[in-house]
Amino acid sequence: MGLSSFFKNLFGTAKDSASDLTTEAEVKFEQAKEAAAPYIEKAETFAEETIAKAKEAAEPILDNAVEYAHKAKDIVSEYVEKASDSLSDVIDSVKEKTTEVSGETKTAVAETTTDASEKTETIIEKNIDPITDKE
Repeated sequence: MGLSSFFKNLFGTAKDSASDLTTEAEVKFEQAKEAAAPYIEKAETFAEETIAKAKEAAEPILDNAVEYAHKAKDIVSEYVEKASDSLSDVIDSVKEKTTEVSGETKTAVAETTTDASEKTETIIEKNIDPITDKE
């Protein structure tokens, strides 16, 4: 039975050693956590202060951005009005030119029709053959 008691002692000792190591690791972890607590608090404080400073520094920049956005909106509105007026002027001008050209075309058509009509009447009155007789 010497062999079985050897293994019992061997594994029992290993079990005790593992248990002791686990307990010791838990103690060391708690000690490390306690030692790190002030540094964690300092890091949190530093982060909060840095965020507050960043907010303070960004506030005037954001205000300026809003102000410039309003100015840009006003300037763009001015140019939109001017562009709208110019576009209206161009449209009116095109309408006038179209009306003038249309009127000139109507006059030219009327004159051509009148000339053709007069020539036709002359040909009929004189009984001229337009193909063989020339005036």
